[in-house]
Amino acid sequence: MSGLFDGPLIELKDIHFNYLDSDEVLKGINLVLLPGDRIHLKGPNGIGKSTLLYLITGLLTPQKGTVHLFGKLCAAEKDFRSAREKLGFLLQEPDHQLFCPTVLEDVCFGPLNFGMDRTRAVEKAYDILERLNITHLSNRPPYRLSGGEKKLVALATILVMDPHVLLLDEPFNGLDKWARKRTEEVLMDLEGKAMIIVSHYEQMPRGLINKNAFLRRDGITIQDVVKNGSSTHHVPMMVNFDNILGLFGVSCGFEMWYLKSTRN
Repeated sequence: MSGLFDGPLIELKDIHFNYLDSDEVLKGINLVLLPGDRIHLKGPNGIGKSTLLYLITGLLTPQKGTVHLFGKLCAAEKDFRSAREKLGFLLQEPDHQLFCPTVLEDVCFGPLNFGMDRTRAVEKAYDILERLNITHLSNRPPYRLSGGEKKLVALATILVMDPHVLLLDEPFNGLDKWARKRTEEVLMDLEGKAMIIVSHYEQMPRGLINKNAFLRRDGITIQDVVKNGSSTHHVPMMVNFDNILGLFGVSCGFEMWYLKSTRN
């Protein structure tokens, strides 16, 4: 995609959210994603990590607070609709993201929906499938795939759109060792691509992320990562801070520890 934005890509201000008949899930969140940021968002089950991604994409609406995407306030569906062209949101459940008769048609859906001619869309789809080493799945119906294969295909439907920002909800779930390694390599090859990765994996390969964020009910803790030779050190620095198809068409309670990558 052209027209890169050099300001904050995502900015959440004083976000509060709760589901119906539940306690407040997120309380006063402030979060900024800058160009080049690669955040690994961690936290216990049910703490609100996936909810945070749904709020960013406008699939959920906060009870209080504001969402700014690419420098613009997004308050109504029409605001999010234009911003979603620059967001690539991988849902935790790939079955919610795959709905076409074949894998190839699923991967082509986004580019075609945004006006790309079919020949070019198919070329781009095959390029992404090849990078993920899953071209052999192109004519398979999604319901005939394993859970890990579905996850890779869902990722392909995101990457084919070349979004400015990737929002990845448990991208490594269900993948075997080989598939996870290949996925990590593909993500690391996306130089300069900003992303938020929600994952329970404690260790990420060197170079994939440059910030760690630990989500609590009342805040986020952020750590600076300083690389020194072959080891990685964590230096704390506290600071304050239409639907699924539309993704193709995706008190300062939160403190974060930024992970800034530096070389000696």
